Amino acid sequence: MANKDYLLEIGLEEMPARFVTDAMLQLESRAAAWLKDKRINYTAIASFSTPRRLAVRIEGAADAQEDIVETKKGPARSIAQAEDGSWTKAAIGFAKGQGLSENDLYIESIKDVEYVFAKKEEKGRATAELLPELGAEASKMTFPKSMKWGSHTMRYVRPVQWIVSLYGTEIIPMEMAGVKAGRQTRGHRFLGANTVIESPAAYEAVLEKEWVIAEPSERKEMIRKQIAAIEEKENWLIPINEDLLEEINNLVEYPTALSGSFDVSYLELPQEVLITSMREHQRYFPVEDENARLLPNFVTVRNGNEEHIENVRKGNEKVLRARLADGRFFYEEDQKLPPEQAAAKLDNIVYQEGLGTIGDKVRRIQGLSLAAAKKISLSEEAQENIRRGAFLSKFDLVTLMVDEFTELQGIVGEKYALLAGENETVARSIREHYLPRFAGDMTPSSKEAAVIGLADKMDTVVTAFGIGAVPTGSQDPNGIRRHAAGAVAIMLAQELPITVEGMIQQTMEIAAKAGVLKRPEEELAIELQEFFKQRIRNLLLERSISHDVCDALLQGDIGYIYILVNKAGFLQAQKNKASFKETVEALSRVTNISKKAELDAPPVRTELMENDQEKQLMKAHEELAVSLPSLLQDNSMEEALQELEKLSPYINDYFEHVMVMSDDEAVKQNRLAQMVQLSGLIQTFADFRYLVFTESSD
Repeated sequence: MANKDYLLEIGLEEMPARFVTDAMLQLESRAAAWLKDKRINYTAIASFSTPRRLAVRIEGAADAQEDIVETKKGPARSIAQAEDGSWTKAAIGFAKGQGLSENDLYIESIKDVEYVFAKKEEKGRATAELLPELGAEASKMTFPKSMKWGSHTMRYVRPVQWIVSLYGTEIIPMEMAGVKAGRQTRGHRFLGANTVIESPAAYEAVLEKEWVIAEPSERKEMIRKQIAAIEEKENWLIPINEDLLEEINNLVEYPTALSGSFDVSYLELPQEVLITSMREHQRYFPVEDENARLLPNFVTVRNGNEEHIENVRKGNEKVLRARLADGRFFYEEDQKLPPEQAAAKLDNIVYQEGLGTIGDKVRRIQGLSLAAAKKISLSEEAQENIRRGAFLSKFDLVTLMVDEFTELQGIVGEKYALLAGENETVARSIREHYLPRFAGDMTPSSKEAAVIGLADKMDTVVTAFGIGAVPTGSQDPNGIRRHAAGAVAIMLAQELPITVEGMIQQTMEIAAKAGVLKRPEEELAIELQEFFKQRIRNLLLERSISHDVCDALLQGDIGYIYILVNKAGFLQAQKNKASFKETVEALSRVTNISKKAELDAPPVRTELMENDQEKQLMKAHEELAVSLPSLLQDNSMEEALQELEKLSPYINDYFEHVMVMSDDEAVKQNRLAQMVQLSGLIQTFADFRYLVFTESSD
């Protein structure tokens, strides 16, 4: 029999747009995994999706599984065969265990020892017999949110309405939630009709006749071309937001782009309000002129053809007009409340149970950001801007505009602050202190905004830990990991000369003074340091830093983020050099033997040094103690490593002539103390013991 295509289409009630693409890819992935597991060869897999269907077509599927021939090794001949050549119970038991008879057994030698063997052959089953199992596999798909319906126990993204299951022209029986498979599919809800698919290869063409474009990339390209045609006709610029395009693409089965307009007077509103109203709430593309200025027009995409397009245009204009009228009302009403008065209202909004109001949080942010500003020696002017910016950082949360358009928090605050006469640095910090909002997002552009943003994020993380609201596994409802990663990103981007440990301690002190910490500070500090280390490890791994380099750098205190990250890149590059490996071996010997010292090593006493190698190493140590800290502080990794390399010959000479574990207890403890002190200095660069070298290092 020839290979044939197989089509599985699952028809559903409309799915949420954000689920569609991932569900399509999951169905394709599950189908591929199932085919591999079942040993069914095929040529290619094509996947399809619309808001009402998920489909996969397996092209060139073999008519049967591949046959399996396995050689099974049994017991040695000495116990498998009697002297007369008959099979023993051991051999017969082995054959039965493989589903074979004793006639299938034979003898072969392995390294001069004879064993009994059997060839186990499994004939591949017909693909048509196995394909119903693929329906069961599809029914196990997972979604961000699932539902049950009727009396069915199955949970799925939306209720199943129909199933198409065709292998060539043959219907493959399967059932999901009481719906049996056939060859009938459904066209566009309003323009199309129910129709029959005769073969998998005809799938797209059959649906297109019923006003459904099943291939999502084809729909998306249609939208792009239609928008481009409107651009050319109207001489507009229509920036395409890819996330919005993806969402719209998953809302329609047959796209038709159209334009509309709104009253030019609404352009007096902040641009962000207009764009948010159009893009986020109505799924419209804003329109610009050649100078990137917003025009009183929009482009939307209907789910259908051009029939009655004028009515659709008027309906969209009416809906947007109401939205913009609300925006204008909010904008005008908000101007009646000065930022200072709005900030005072934050005392009436609960931030989080156990952590007071948002007003309380703002006061903690202000105290922490001012302490950080002094720590990094910012100017008096900068400190005043930070004081004011922190005070006003959350005031827009009480505005009507943010209440309606929550995604505009910070953006609205900046606009309103400028209108109220605040300086640009203060106003900008209100918007930028929320940055970064997600991985890869930009960080604050000014030191002032960076310090306020850092204080905000540190307060969020530390106080959450302080009341026991610690992220566990994949559960992090308050985004604590994201806030910690944001704090790390800010300290790195701005190269803030403030340590992670210092920020943790300062944040805890302010939170403790405010009475919001419910856990012992010592325990909390250790837990928070480890939490931030994991965020930094993730950052380093994203930058292609190997695990061993991460381990070497994260054994002790974190210190300055920007120095640690620079050090990581430097160490990663050095690992390919043979000379570096020799240095690491010498430095690691010091750290390894230092671990044999008592916890509280006594001061090193020169009078207990018995030979020149001890004294020479001490002198080299003293010189390193002067040069290394300042080089690390200056981010001069090359020079810092050179200083450590100078130490290597003294270490090697020391271990060649000095027995650290002397029989004289006083001498031994003195030598161990010397190792502890030297190891401590070395580890301000890294714990080199964790570095792993490959044979190819040269």
